[in-house]
Amino acid sequence: MSFQNPVFIPGPTNMPEAVRQACYMPTIDHRSSLFGEILHPVLEGVQRVLKSDSAHIFIFPSTGTGGWETALSNCLSPGDKVLAARNGMFSHRWIDMCQRHKLDVTVVETPWGHGLPADRYEEILKADKDHEIKVVLATHNETATGVKSDIAAVRRALDAANHPAMLFVDGVSSIGSMDFRFDEWGVDVAVTGSQKGFMLPAGLAIVGFSDKAMKATETATLPRTFFDVADMQKGYDNNAFPYTPPVGLMNGLRLSLKLLEDEGLENVFARHTRIATGVRHAVKAWGLELCAASPEVYSDTVSAIKTPEGFNATDIVTRAADTYGMAFGVGLGEVAGKVFRIGHLGSLTDAMMLSGLGVAEMVMVDLGLDIKLGSGVAAAQEFYRRGV
Repeated sequence: MSFQNPVFIPGPTNMPEAVRQACYMPTIDHRSSLFGEILHPVLEGVQRVLKSDSAHIFIFPSTGTGGWETALSNCLSPGDKVLAARNGMFSHRWIDMCQRHKLDVTVVETPWGHGLPADRYEEILKADKDHEIKVVLATHNETATGVKSDIAAVRRALDAANHPAMLFVDGVSSIGSMDFRFDEWGVDVAVTGSQKGFMLPAGLAIVGFSDKAMKATETATLPRTFFDVADMQKGYDNNAFPYTPPVGLMNGLRLSLKLLEDEGLENVFARHTRIATGVRHAVKAWGLELCAASPEVYSDTVSAIKTPEGFNATDIVTRAADTYGMAFGVGLGEVAGKVFRIGHLGSLTDAMMLSGLGVAEMVMVDLGLDIKLGSGVAAAQEFYRRGV
């Protein structure tokens, strides 16, 4: 693998050099007021990225998985009922975590490549006359399949059923890259991490809690210590963490938030849509198909590309790394060996993306796939040069 080449995995993403340098800072006294000058702008910046005026932001030294555990352990008790759909590897992992925490999960099995079945959610919620379901889980962007789901539709399902369940959303591979509307969608807990849209190394779990979720923490009885938001809030009130904070990563996050806001969030989202659309033009020119079943669920941060029956898609990823020093993503779970993934999120430009498409083409030709060299690159170029 070459450190000179950009990566095209769905995370961790490419880091702007300025952000990398911001993480590489001298040691400071994390119990001094100086840390507060990093902490509070970060909390306020994340709130703006979530498009919320009221979300309580918490940042833990962890990853998105730790963010999931923060959501569950702070808001629920053993035996509580949870509603979730399994439509990919990451929704599956959140369901698995619920079950390990002794929660009672109703799982709606959904074909991989499809979005969340909001209509089925509504049916189940309407049938729950006693309101036993405490939480609905929703994966906004399923990283394994390149599928985005309509969170507003899930909120409408809850409202149509007049159901008081909380809405927890996994936005790990969407927040900071795709439009996310915490307040408008009535989200109660949003979970993301530092290593995707925020263009940082892995190491921060970033979560937003609604007032309703904060109220739930007062009666929830699942055990939590490291991920206790009440302890974290007490620390914030004193410009500190309840334990040693990851100061360098927090400083990097402060800068990455500034870069996102300087570009303008709507421009960030438009850039991701444009780059992703160019990738989709390339896939069509190659004569291949996406795992995502239809255009309305196409992700703007990752494309999972199906290879012909009998071909091991993992070979593309292996050869790209070994021969050309470039990283793409392998298929996971039910689509392992059936797709390879191109991540197109974070610090990325049209020109960078063309380099990834060019290498992907060379690899597929090397491996004997019926791909015309240059076809996908040309299709993406035609789209990008219009400046859409």
